[in-house]
Amino acid sequence: MKLSVLLLFSLFASAALAADEDYAAMVELAWKRGCFNCHDVEQKVRGPAWRDVAVRYRDDETAFGRLIVTVRDGGRGNWGNDFMSPNRRVPEEDIKRLVAWLLTLESER
Repeated sequence: MKLSVLLLFSLFASAALAADEDYAAMVELAWKRGCFNCHDVEQKVRGPAWRDVAVRYRDDETAFGRLIVTVRDGGRGNWGNDFMSPNRRVPEEDIKRLVAWLLTLESER
């Protein structure tokens, strides 16, 4: 019984650690690609907070594709009058990874 509890605890601890490492890796990628010039995870800077984006598009099955296009090509009108500059120099694979990650962020508000 004690061994089962210990193994279960280890499994959850490993999953939490992996999630933290993934989070840190994605934050590092976002810094590398210049995303934090206009965005933050928690609060609005020039663009919306990523947690707010995740909440808005939580149940939207088309969000992933649409956000990839917006990040790559820029856009206006999705968040008031704010304009998102195009990011055509960011590799498509990085854009996909970042969009997929930000859509998983849960609201802590």
